[in-house]
Amino acid sequence: MLAACLGFLVAFSFILFQVPIATALGFVGFGGYVLLSGWTPALSMVATVTKDSTMVYSLIVLPLFVLMGNLVAGAGISQDLFRAAQAFIGRRRGGLAMATIVACGGFGAICGSSVATAATMGKVAIPSMRKLGYADSLSAAAVAAGGTLGILIPPSIIMVVYGVATQTHIGMLFAAGIVPGILAIFGYILAVKWSVWRNPEVAPLGEKIEKHDRIALVKSLWPVAVIFGVVMGGIYGGFFTSIEASGIGASASMVFALSHHSLKLKDVYGILVDTAKTSAMMFAIILGAALFGEFVNQTGVHEGLLKIVNGSGLPPFGIIMLMVVLYILLGSVLESLSMILLTVPIFFPIITALGYDPVWFGILIVVVVELGLIHPPIGVNLFVIRSVMPDIPMMTIVRGVLPFITVDMIRIFIIAAVPAISLWLPHLLFKSAP
Repeated sequence: MLAACLGFLVAFSFILFQVPIATALGFVGFGGYVLLSGWTPALSMVATVTKDSTMVYSLIVLPLFVLMGNLVAGAGISQDLFRAAQAFIGRRRGGLAMATIVACGGFGAICGSSVATAATMGKVAIPSMRKLGYADSLSAAAVAAGGTLGILIPPSIIMVVYGVATQTHIGMLFAAGIVPGILAIFGYILAVKWSVWRNPEVAPLGEKIEKHDRIALVKSLWPVAVIFGVVMGGIYGGFFTSIEASGIGASASMVFALSHHSLKLKDVYGILVDTAKTSAMMFAIILGAALFGEFVNQTGVHEGLLKIVNGSGLPPFGIIMLMVVLYILLGSVLESLSMILLTVPIFFPIITALGYDPVWFGILIVVVVELGLIHPPIGVNLFVIRSVMPDIPMMTIVRGVLPFITVDMIRIFIIAAVPAISLWLPHLLFKSAP
């Protein structure tokens, strides 16, 4: 236990001093393993873990889903989503902020990345809201919170990583994220309504858009409907696996991107390079976390924690809430992928020992990680918005995002207390799945 605690402390110290997360985790994991077992076992461990953690067939979905999201984003579909959402709900006070959240949900459904969703929609939505007189606090917060939907509404890169790490059915995880994702959208809309009710000056009324214009805007979204329908419909219908779906989705996105007149071959090349860089970074983090995980396993911390849990006298729900608090605290210093890869090997055996469903726990983790993306001081999406709109002060963004954080806290408690919210749909669609 002491060795594991020291390892975490050293790793966090490296991260706080801006050492790349993959390097920090890998270095501490290898160094700790050397101290516990010696050089020869440590070197053998590195060779084995490198092969087992990166050369995994199911991880093919990561670069393919990243490519799918980048291609669709590069083709400008985010603007179409925003205009369509604006046409239907943008006229209400605060409606453009609500439309931004809905558009983020739609974009997240084909992107799978919260950072990409926040960055892309921030460039589209914030300037539009500014022109209509929206306060920066509301417009920035709506994009930051809406961006978190990218890792909850399927297909989600984080869910794929969790599924691979825990051998959980990825299709069931995707299905389990739909209802909580819809709840998130409605919760964020309520946060906008609260902000507007509290101070009507932060959002003016919008202009009415004629019916024929709204129909035309909806028709422009057919690529999103086709790509999402083929990918998710194929998985849920049993026509192909999630791995095959990622390839089909990437291919469909490539066809759409190449047929889009505003996207040229040099743009596609840039998208491919960006996808390669993002994928390499993700695999590096996966490898670093795997090395650290082997060190943690060697310390025997799992058995120690399980004994503490069994002897604590806490009810199972109390243990879950304690884990949620720990995740929220970790969200202050770690980004989502690292947090999941670092903690799941420790917490997952406890969850299974308590008899909880791995699919439900995966969704709960994703929802808590969502909160970490927008709560200070590190909230990644806050810094994404700051980089997109550098003239908006950080404290302005933080003030605007507080109602969204409150909504997320309520949603976390509901999903933790009522597992059926997450499990109803996957059990309906995958009755024969393990």
